[in-house]
Amino acid sequence: MGFSQIGVSDVDLSSAEPGFLAWLAAGFAGTMSYMSEHGLKRMRPAELVPGTVRVITARMDYLAHDYGPSRTLVSQETDWRTMEWSRLGRAQQATISLYARGRDYHKVLRHRLARLADGLQARIGPFGHRAFTDSAPVAEVELAQRSGLGWRGKHTLLLDRDGGSMFFLGELFVDLPLKVTPSASDHCGQCSACLQVCPTAAIVAPYRLDARRCISYLTIEHAGPIDPALRPLMGNRIYGCDDCQLACPWNKYAQRSALQDFQERPALQDPELLELWGWTEQAFLHRTEGSAIRRIGYERWRRNLAVALGNGLHADASGHWAAAARAALVAARDAATPMVREHIDWALAPRAST
Repeated sequence: MGFSQIGVSDVDLSSAEPGFLAWLAAGFAGTMSYMSEHGLKRMRPAELVPGTVRVITARMDYLAHDYGPSRTLVSQETDWRTMEWSRLGRAQQATISLYARGRDYHKVLRHRLARLADGLQARIGPFGHRAFTDSAPVAEVELAQRSGLGWRGKHTLLLDRDGGSMFFLGELFVDLPLKVTPSASDHCGQCSACLQVCPTAAIVAPYRLDARRCISYLTIEHAGPIDPALRPLMGNRIYGCDDCQLACPWNKYAQRSALQDFQERPALQDPELLELWGWTEQAFLHRTEGSAIRRIGYERWRRNLAVALGNGLHADASGHWAAAARAALVAARDAATPMVREHIDWALAPRAST
């Protein structure tokens, strides 16, 4: 069914509750009010879905099997992480998080978890169940860690010795007293690569993320203006950020996905910033149909692009591309929403040299 690993967790997550409450109290959730509005149900599966006694956890790799930027001259042996670092250094290009270049993972995992439940019921008979994948107050990493799919890395993502962290997680809450699979031990050791590489210093301590500074949060979850102090640090990242995963040594073992769903869409594979800026709202909706990117809407998409264009202008203020970028921003300013206009003005404004 496309899953790389399956585990079974119990539902007693009480030992994780204090850390979760402390994270909320510190304000690290930012504007993600949904993180707190369900109280501790996130840590109490049997309260979220009454009758649940076990959680079947599933891992699905998403690194495209034919990955490779079309405009970059590289050999087949070149590591995908090297290519991603190279993209981040090309100011005129856009960087979209690897997981979002194919089909929306919510759709893929939910469908396959439903098939998994059907397959189980065909063998053992009907049972109570409910599937989740990043779609409800579920402590996904905590459950996956307890079921042996991996350990929580210092960047807070799940890590596996044989698969790195380039995978999605999904869950089946069930009323079956299945045998629990053993948890995995931590293998981060003294490594702090993810903390050191984070562009905005969002990983404030090992295993502690301040989402308010995280580029993934800023470009996806955050609906308002982006903090001007953080905009220059975003570079050309317009949807998500993979830096902590690129720096993680365990991702040299990241597995390629055999699923066609996660193949990179041509429009999102290796795009130029000006090419994306030229999309109308209709074009955005068409080209992101069935993609996780569509969820942020056109306004946030333009906001993120304006920041990246501004950073590109700062990196290369002269030449044909810079002139074209300024003209494109100026031409869009009057018709832009107030929030997008604010980011266009920031992009066009001169910056003090550092």
